Amino acid sequence: MAAPTFTATPGTRDLLNPTTSRMRELVETFADEATKAGFGQIVPPMFEDLDVFVRLGESTDVVSKELYAFTDAGERRLALRPEFTASVCRAYVQHRPTTPWKAWYAGPAFRQEKAQRGRYRQFDQVGAEVIGSHDPDLDTELIALAWRFYARLGLSQVRLVINTLGDKADRPPFLDALTAHFTAAGDALSAESRATLEKNPLRVLDSKREQDAEIIATAPALADFLSDEAAAAFDRVQAGLRLLDVPFVVEPKLVRGLDYYTRTTFEFVSDALQSAQNAVGGGGRYDGLVADLGGPADPGVGFALGVDRTLLACDDEGVFGASDAELDAFVVDTTGEFAALRLVDTIRRAGLRADRAYDGRSMKAQMKAANRSGASVAVIVGPDEAAADELVVRPLRSDAEQRRVATSDLVPALRGLLD
Repeated sequence: MAAPTFTATPGTRDLLNPTTSRMRELVETFADEATKAGFGQIVPPMFEDLDVFVRLGESTDVVSKELYAFTDAGERRLALRPEFTASVCRAYVQHRPTTPWKAWYAGPAFRQEKAQRGRYRQFDQVGAEVIGSHDPDLDTELIALAWRFYARLGLSQVRLVINTLGDKADRPPFLDALTAHFTAAGDALSAESRATLEKNPLRVLDSKREQDAEIIATAPALADFLSDEAAAAFDRVQAGLRLLDVPFVVEPKLVRGLDYYTRTTFEFVSDALQSAQNAVGGGGRYDGLVADLGGPADPGVGFALGVDRTLLACDDEGVFGASDAELDAFVVDTTGEFAALRLVDTIRRAGLRADRAYDGRSMKAQMKAANRSGASVAVIVGPDEAAADELVVRPLRSDAEQRRVATSDLVPALRGLLD
């Protein structure tokens, strides 16, 4: 076979069934958890005004290196969304829904970054945001929502790590202390981190380089610079998580990868993923982002969970696999008439999943297709069955005996076998 002329762009890939079915089930599971918690869905545009995403922080890699930015026919500077939070905040400013506004989302985001296992240039996220309340109990509820979702998938090797970044007023003295600490390290700090230090000292804490590990471990802790109000809010979050039996570890060096976070920040880490990139989701408070986008000074808190990474973690733990059967019934028709067309329509209108073979194939070829389809039951009709207004119902995934049924009794017979 000749090589294809065109293939998927590097960093992207085609998603085929059963992967797509599995992703859809994951989103449906998340939607169920979010809906139970009072969240409504939002579907923002895939691209926005470039300045919407610049508010994420110009020192972050997402903005400085990874944005897919372009100019459209109207000379507008636009960018594909690299994440959802900024778009949700922009929508809040535009539409001003009643607060606290609770919104969940699912869909693709785009970043120009080096592709690796579970990390693509087009990737999917599910997430939730709440805008309009300072209440730290919302931080707790959001974290618990994500935790319950992971539990429903069957994941048991996910850890929750939390921290507080304090209020904006707490940040300047802490940044001064960080800058002094990292500057004193001189060339012992990696060249990459020295460059980051010039832009945002806080982001140096994000370094995963071995060369930086000891220097970061001895860096000043933000906990020593917190206001009483910020400290009390973080204490409330921890107490709430203990009350809800959500286990966590406080990690004072956790800062996350975006500049807009304030107060609570958190990350979900999978110990099943054998790589440095083992975070499967995270989030935190962003009490100044709405105002940065031209809205009121309304606070927000939210999280995003990586669908690809989460499914990899499921694979590594052996949970939440693809469904065994995509079809309930496969119709095998050797009459040469319209029997298959009519029968699959009857089964589908009854709310069951059905398919058939095409192109007038032989009985043997159609039965092979039925087995390959993953259907639970084969519904067989030939000239003899058609003359008697009957069908043969043959289980394909169990030891139950096949039987003949009246055509009018097909749906009840299928339901009995499927149940």
